[in-house]
Amino acid sequence: MRYFFHIAYQGQHYNGWQKQPGAISVQDVIEKVLQQVFKQPIPVIGCGRTDAHVHASQFFFHADIEMEFDFDLLFRLNKALPQNIAVFDIIKMEGLPHARFDAVQRKYDYFIHTYKDPFLSNQSSFYLEPALDLHKMKSAVNLLPKYKDYRAFCTQPNKYEHTICNVMEADLFVNSKGDRIRFHIASNRFLSKMIRILMGKILKVGKGELSVDAFESLLINLQTPKTLDPAHPTGLYLSKVTYPYLNLEPRTDFIHSMQGVEWISV
Repeated sequence: MRYFFHIAYQGQHYNGWQKQPGAISVQDVIEKVLQQVFKQPIPVIGCGRTDAHVHASQFFFHADIEMEFDFDLLFRLNKALPQNIAVFDIIKMEGLPHARFDAVQRKYDYFIHTYKDPFLSNQSSFYLEPALDLHKMKSAVNLLPKYKDYRAFCTQPNKYEHTICNVMEADLFVNSKGDRIRFHIASNRFLSKMIRILMGKILKVGKGELSVDAFESLLINLQTPKTLDPAHPTGLYLSKVTYPYLNLEPRTDFIHSMQGVEWISV
């Protein structure tokens, strides 16, 4: 029987979702706990691959569990998992739906604060840039849904069959004081480090180091820039994953409850 698991995690202590030799990953921790519970290996397949230190306020993985069980699996997993990983729902699925390949939309949010705050250091990226031109940044962000090929915003474009991404939403928000920023983007797929590279270039636009026209030329000419300058991983959240047959609201309303911030579109 295939099950979908609806989870969230803080990623600052993990080398991303994907299991890999010599590093602690979210997938590795979850598989070890499942093995403890069922006394046999239970491989899991995630809805994507987040970078090292990136968070997920909504994430799905699937697992095939052949044996019948009559205990509260949700309770056992949450009791055994560390505090920075939570399981919200375990959903028995019909057939063999795939957590990664069946997803039709993924949403990410990237948070920035422009003043030093020790209580935000694990939640948001710190950039001491109090004079960012938010309107130019918004102009750059508004271009994203108009283009489909994101080859210029990828660390390894040649490893993909194609670099087409259907960006459905892109917006820039700011708090009332103008010292905290949220970049939001939704697409059917994302390339390696694509969002962090986009954020790095958008920050350059805000600092006056890259014009909006030059930013757009990257989308038009598809030339990989000499320096990619990806933004810091801390502050990036996978915040929503949608399937044709499953569309759950995130259990943790992190975006709107983040220390009472009211986000205003620039």
